Amino acid sequence: MKAIIAGTGVDRLLEGFESKSVDTRYGKVELLVRGDVVILPRHKVDHSVAPGRIDYKANIQALADLGVSDVIGIYAVGSITSRLSPGSFGVVDDFIDISGRDLTFFDGIGNPLRHVGMVGCFDRQLASAFAKSAYMAGEKEIRAGIVYIMTNGPRLETPAEIRAFRNMGADVVGMTLASEAVLLRELGIRHTAIAYSINWAAGLDEEGVSFLEDESIHRLASRLLDISLAALS
Repeated sequence: MKAIIAGTGVDRLLEGFESKSVDTRYGKVELLVRGDVVILPRHKVDHSVAPGRIDYKANIQALADLGVSDVIGIYAVGSITSRLSPGSFGVVDDFIDISGRDLTFFDGIGNPLRHVGMVGCFDRQLASAFAKSAYMAGEKEIRAGIVYIMTNGPRLETPAEIRAFRNMGADVVGMTLASEAVLLRELGIRHTAIAYSINWAAGLDEEGVSFLEDESIHRLASRLLDISLAALS
């Protein structure tokens, strides 16, 4: 099986999918299924769970228990650089994690202690399949090489933090990707990450932080979901 992990914007587009519940040793996970593709709404279907309170271990273990081999993660972000401006999307190449979350399957408590390398943690073939599907859908410019920095949330960042993140080499900021990327890597599940921007980060917009209109977010999220489904078919 293959899977899409969806969040802001995308989790409102999942009506008509078949519900499925998976019990894992970390807790129960509610999923949605369409053919041989699993849809995992990371914040739950009603978008009720804050980024720092998502049960990432249960979510990723549920995908592993179902035999999922490939995952496309869709991530709403704030733009730090013009490499990915609001209303656009791109393929993430690397990430920086400053969230402080203690997330691993291999902590030596109930599982063996292991150190898992993160070089090349995103699957190139899966990213290529997504880019090809996007091109076939009419997208002529697929942005690549995006660097994502993860904060804990749910609060947004300060202008000083955003300036520091830019100096660290980040293009976009979000609150979920690194948690999923690490756990997927530890379980050997191939993963590619697609970031789409819904705002300029703090201090980069004259209005402070202004988001795209809900309709624009919905339209972009719907397009990414369609492209991802096509890439996994």
